[in-house]
Amino acid sequence: MVLVFGGTTEGRKAAEVLEEAGSPYFYSTKTGEQDIVLHHGTIISGAMDAAAMKSFCHEHDIRLVIDAAHPFATQLHETIVSVCSDLHAPIVRYERIYPPRDPGITWIDSYDELPALLSPIPKGKEGSYTLLATTGVQSISKLRPLEAMGIKVCYRILPRESSIRLAKAQGAREEQICYYEDSKDINVDADAILLKESGISGGFPEKVTAAKAKGMRIIAIKRPGLLFEHTVNGPHGLRRAVEKLLPEFFPLHSGLTTGTCATAAAIAQSSRLLHGEMPAEVPVLLPDGETIMVPVGYSDGRRSTVNGQRSIISDYAYCRKEAGDDPDVTNGIEVRASVERSETFQILGGEGVGTFTLPGFDYPPGEPAINKGPREMMRSNIRENVKITISVPGGKEIAKRTFNPRLGIEGGISIIGVSGIVKPFSEEAFIESIRKCMEVAKASGAERVVINSGFKSEQYLRALYPTLPAQAFVQYGNYIGETLRIAHELSMPDVTLGVMLGKAVKLAQGHLDTHSRKTIMDKDFVGRLLVEADCSVDASNITLARELWEKIPSDKLNGFAHTVIQKCLGHCKPLLPNGRLTILLIDDNGNIYDLKT
Repeated sequence: MVLVFGGTTEGRKAAEVLEEAGSPYFYSTKTGEQDIVLHHGTIISGAMDAAAMKSFCHEHDIRLVIDAAHPFATQLHETIVSVCSDLHAPIVRYERIYPPRDPGITWIDSYDELPALLSPIPKGKEGSYTLLATTGVQSISKLRPLEAMGIKVCYRILPRESSIRLAKAQGAREEQICYYEDSKDINVDADAILLKESGISGGFPEKVTAAKAKGMRIIAIKRPGLLFEHTVNGPHGLRRAVEKLLPEFFPLHSGLTTGTCATAAAIAQSSRLLHGEMPAEVPVLLPDGETIMVPVGYSDGRRSTVNGQRSIISDYAYCRKEAGDDPDVTNGIEVRASVERSETFQILGGEGVGTFTLPGFDYPPGEPAINKGPREMMRSNIRENVKITISVPGGKEIAKRTFNPRLGIEGGISIIGVSGIVKPFSEEAFIESIRKCMEVAKASGAERVVINSGFKSEQYLRALYPTLPAQAFVQYGNYIGETLRIAHELSMPDVTLGVMLGKAVKLAQGHLDTHSRKTIMDKDFVGRLLVEADCSVDASNITLARELWEKIPSDKLNGFAHTVIQKCLGHCKPLLPNGRLTILLIDDNGNIYDLKT
């Protein structure tokens, strides 16, 4: 059994990850006031001291603890470490993502530094100098001494009864209390503001920006130094940590994309070349902003002497592809990276990496088949100007068992990956996970559920529906038909289906499972769609459906989008006979088409 200490944004994300497993777990908060809906988790509330925590863990056979509590909950962190040490239970710390420390901010380690820092009060401000404290009700007693110095302190707290009671119990007067309308806005005029280093999820960058706009002096308390053996800062890393420490919790395990493997190998070899370091694991920054640790290896670096100079040959780092429980022909391959110093940043393809021979991909024909996502990952992870050559021994033979030859990728495999992580593919398990997510979406009370294919489309749709809770967005992968049938079984009244063109043209033809193992784009059918939409475009030479966005004249795009959506509705609406179905067609730039456009 798993026990999560939450009550935070990270706690909510941890619960979302654990819900995917379908296994029971416990979710603990101090006050029980966090608005969260769980399907497989049991919510418990109330503070636990060491004895209570140890007793709970014994009683419920807790074998893994996830500490996703607020970074400043120091006492709780210390209690968790102490109890888990006694019980020999591993801890995963779900940490926040923090921006670099701004030198324009005054950084302090404790509240004790404030009196000296704010003394003397600037001339002309005696009796009127105001400090806005956004550090929470627990800090009020620590700030009371500032009032004796003639500083007016305004305490900004959450507008809930427990916070108000605690604030007044610590001596805060009614006129000193203000409330969060938007946690990232500053709605009080003050000379200085006191912040906690609360990270990106705590709105720290936005608060700093708002305070600077008001000309405030910014003082920030540094986050406590937390030492945990296992630390993650995002959902992918958390899932991988749970899979490693408690393998039976998830019925299927995740893996790494070839893009992540290539990036890890490139980071490792860059570290070897530029710094003489050869770590066994390297940190890889993923597209969603989180960082995961990826194991790597190195060549022996055989040496030879040329013209009296010793040099290294066959010098590379590698990362072995792990597909998890996804049936992938590339599982176990070795993705290698050789790195050389260079005047510019370059990415090349070596042995076993295919070449684009047709238009329609992220890069033109002749370029190595390394997609935009992996290239951007390498650039964001490696700041130095180097020339990286990615190679995959045996890649040419492996590629023959993929769709690459049909897509015009020749000579090897493609290096791909949008999120950096491979979610396990098992039709039965995947559909069951969709069902669980749909049940959670319904239980959240959201006005509609928004189903989408994955990371990229969901980003665009979340921006379109900013007020919907996270649980309202459910990824169907390729199982559009199954997802709509589940929506019907659960009597969901409003469903929005977001789809990008590659899947949309398959769906428009009646393919309710759009996986490339089941179906590929039918160019003749696409041609008929274009004729019906009065678009004089030749589709016979396209490789990917998304090329059409560039080929179709701008004045014909709405008509084409309407034609595609109507075809999709014809196949999808019968699966949701009692609900309202909205289909949104999304292009590569996030533009969204519906039947009203």
